[in-house]
Amino acid sequence: MSLNAFLSRRVVTPDGIKSAAVLAEDGRILDIVPPDQLPAQISVRDFGDAVILPGLVDSHVHINEPGRTEWEGFRTATRAAASGGYTLLVDMPLNCLPATTTVDALEAKRKAATGECRVDWMAWGGVVSDNQEHIESLAAAGAPGFKCFLIHPGIDGFTMVNERELHAALPHVAKTGLPLLVHAELPGPVDRATRRLAQADWSKYATYLESRPDEAELSAIQLMISLCREYHFRLHIVHLATGRALGMLCAAKSEGLPVSVETCPHYLHLSSEKIPDGQTLFKCAPPIRGRENCEKLWQGLREGVIDLVATDHSPCPPEMKRLGERNFRTAWGGISSLSLALPVMWTEASGRGFTLADIARWMAEGPARLAGCESHKGRVAKDFDADFVVFEPETEFTAAEERLFYRHRVSPYLGERLRGVVKATYLRGSCVFGDGNFPGEPIGREFRR
Repeated sequence: MSLNAFLSRRVVTPDGIKSAAVLAEDGRILDIVPPDQLPAQISVRDFGDAVILPGLVDSHVHINEPGRTEWEGFRTATRAAASGGYTLLVDMPLNCLPATTTVDALEAKRKAATGECRVDWMAWGGVVSDNQEHIESLAAAGAPGFKCFLIHPGIDGFTMVNERELHAALPHVAKTGLPLLVHAELPGPVDRATRRLAQADWSKYATYLESRPDEAELSAIQLMISLCREYHFRLHIVHLATGRALGMLCAAKSEGLPVSVETCPHYLHLSSEKIPDGQTLFKCAPPIRGRENCEKLWQGLREGVIDLVATDHSPCPPEMKRLGERNFRTAWGGISSLSLALPVMWTEASGRGFTLADIARWMAEGPARLAGCESHKGRVAKDFDADFVVFEPETEFTAAEERLFYRHRVSPYLGERLRGVVKATYLRGSCVFGDGNFPGEPIGREFRR
């Protein structure tokens, strides 16, 4: 591959946003230079005022392959990712068949991904009730870390872990040095609330919200912090939905515990007050809470208690959303957002005084660090992969189905006015998405740490 220059008046680098040329060769960034220092006889793509952001990394995606490609799959998930500015996805272990809880299952996933991917990918291993002996071998086989549930995950075949099982698994996790990603809700508060609401109207969002109380998250996070103190493993709290946990998470970090935290675009953009009854497209777990809670999460980002933003892209066939029944109890919980996460985040962040450097930190650098690929991915910097997004932050658009490139084009964001358009996405210097098209053959591959 020849030497190429990608030029913009706004390049988001670790040293700030500046007018620069990104020099790329053989898929890597050779250097970032001022525009007047371009080498002679070089191919130049000038994006003008459009911003060059680092390729986004999504460390929380449900690709569902092998076994459930009618839900999603590598081909459709990575198309949606490219259209949304993502250049690396890290797949969750639970919704595929078999679940990624053994090395054999990881190899089956690798086989399914071959030749299908528009962007790069990795796959978390799973920690379930009875796979303690597989944890270290999964790490040796290349899993960047592990995911577990403290509550039933909504799907059979991937078991939750209780406190006794955590004590059995955590010495193995700690030995690997890799992070354990935890769905932090305990079943006790949820079971008690659900029993109390047995006769309630489950078409009402307020009923669903009441069934997944803050206490479920708070008690789970408290438990995991105490276990982190005991075993000193890397703890990562996925999709934080309650702002009430920020105090104890801040204290744990101040104590020096290896704790990191993510939240998701839907918790930062939506609020329970605006969710219409019967609109099960908004169902996710933990649930979207109130406007005041949303502002607390933004404060958590501002103060650095929350480290990163990941989508928790969790698609399913539309009939599983029970749109006709309007029933929040039986509907699948999950929000698909790979194609729209960047504009959703920028719409909110730009109105609060944040910059595109913040977006790069939350949606590229932070997730890359979690997945252990921070020396190659997540920054526009020398010696990194030439992964970047051409983004028009001032352009507005109305979210419509034709902008959704995942398998089932449903979204709670449809009809919303959003800020920021992804014009093009480059993976290792090659355009994988541009102006609504996906040029060339799929060149995405597994990133091995």
